[in-house]
Amino acid sequence: MKALLLGLLKGAAIGAGVGYGAYALELGPGWNWLVYGVVGFLVGFLVGRPLWALLTDKGATSVAGILKAVVGFGVAVGLWALVAKAWGGFELALAGQTRWVQDWQPVLGAAIGGLWGALIELDDASDDKPAAARRPAR
Repeated sequence: MKALLLGLLKGAAIGAGVGYGAYALELGPGWNWLVYGVVGFLVGFLVGRPLWALLTDKGATSVAGILKAVVGFGVAVGLWALVAKAWGGFELALAGQTRWVQDWQPVLGAAIGGLWGALIELDDASDDKPAAARRPAR
């Protein structure tokens, strides 16, 4: 439960930060797929066991960290497409402006980042068990 909450918070912070950067740069709706893809990539790269921890561990492979980042890009773009294209989203009024929720990059970025971060952290938490506990009894 602690890992799930930690991943949710880390992912939401990364997603909100990237989303706010896109909002501050005034990137329009045409850039949303790339913004949310970068959110998924960075969350996959930084949450759980980050790539630099995998590189220093002789027993681990760096392919897992790279795969989390690449798959995160696809998952985040897919979640954006579900919200924007399949569901259609809803209008959200913030800061005196009304936009579709998918066009508020800090909001949807935090939601997508939080969801992906929670899944990654939960998955990596199951890998942290000692090797002796994972071996079957003889």
